[in-house]
Amino acid sequence: MPSTTIRPTLRDITPLQWRSGIAAWLGWFFDGLDIHLYTLVAAPFVAHLLGDVARTNPDVKEKMSWIQAAFMLGWALGGGFFGRLGDLLGRSRSLALTILTYALFTGLSFFATTWWHLLIFRFVAALGIGGEWAIGSSLLAETWPKSWRAWIAAVLQMGVNIGILVACVARASMAGLPEKYVFLIGILPALIVFWIRRKVPETAEWQHARDVASADMPGTLDLFRGDVLRTTVFTVIVCACSLTGWWAFLFWNHQHFGNLPELQGWKSADRERLTTFVFFLIIAVSIAGNFFSAWLARRIGYRNAIIACFAGFVFCFVGAYGVPRGYRSLLMWVPWIGFFSGVFALFTMYLPPLFPVLLRTTGAGFCFNIGRIAAAAGTVIFGRFAVVGDFRLALLFDGFLFIPAMIAMLWMPNMRDDEA
Repeated sequence: MPSTTIRPTLRDITPLQWRSGIAAWLGWFFDGLDIHLYTLVAAPFVAHLLGDVARTNPDVKEKMSWIQAAFMLGWALGGGFFGRLGDLLGRSRSLALTILTYALFTGLSFFATTWWHLLIFRFVAALGIGGEWAIGSSLLAETWPKSWRAWIAAVLQMGVNIGILVACVARASMAGLPEKYVFLIGILPALIVFWIRRKVPETAEWQHARDVASADMPGTLDLFRGDVLRTTVFTVIVCACSLTGWWAFLFWNHQHFGNLPELQGWKSADRERLTTFVFFLIIAVSIAGNFFSAWLARRIGYRNAIIACFAGFVFCFVGAYGVPRGYRSLLMWVPWIGFFSGVFALFTMYLPPLFPVLLRTTGAGFCFNIGRIAAAAGTVIFGRFAVVGDFRLALLFDGFLFIPAMIAMLWMPNMRDDEA
């Protein structure tokens, strides 16, 4: 008789699995919140820190670029550092440390009085945010049913999206206050740390692998040896190119909309509302993209789904920025860029299983977040490449980064949820 596979249902999920899922989802939610508080107030806040100069002052653009670059660099280094801690100390302990780090230093941004104060606070906050991704994804990969990976990835990424939307709402509701007050919201994640430490134990898979390895623990250099080297190299290329493309878009598209010629006669508050609405729309549409990507991965496999979404990115970037467009015309294109960003939800469950258990958060954290170093450089380079106030061509060429990412994906395995 043919064998049948019994797939788990929600009733089969244990309390431990629910707690692990809630902890990871909240970590993702607060990641999204803390990440984008700066993006939404970057221009006016940096202009204020530089002595209340005009937002169109070239110094504002330059300092915004360096602050965002420092954030991306911190994200990359945090992914490597806390990712390593996740393999050494366990998922639960390290998850709590990452959340506490980014909550504290996001809150400290309130006290910045010069632009380089803000750069330092954003850098350290990013260390925690970068580490949380690798640890949270490994936590769920080791506790929840493997047949659910694509849908779990979509729900997790939705946590980031909702966090970003809450940041937009918070910014809009605090529009009458000085920009620095939005950073106080970033302290909230610290409240869940104590619950995580009490209710979320280490995973059985990590504990077993740790006991077997004993003192013979693999090190970071093992990412560059043997069969793991090939995985590391191609994963770094994919992450570096795609993350640079996405993050440069998120940061500079916001500035591009705010500096469109047709908006220059608008009141500052009205212009802020429009740019916030555009940002909100992109992220809201990306929630649908998360579940589309999950559905696609289950139909054609993770690799093929990722390649298809990268191709969608290229098409939409060319459509949006290939010719000069007004804000109404751009609104027909940029939400689709948000839709295809659902591909990053797939990274959550695709990357960790590529590596051995005791290199899982080290490998996923290093490869995913090393892309942040490229994104940091890309943010500065594309900012310098752009004409002050007009970032169209920079954004167009930014979209072409998804082409080498597609090519590198051809050498990656086409995993499916029922394989690992």
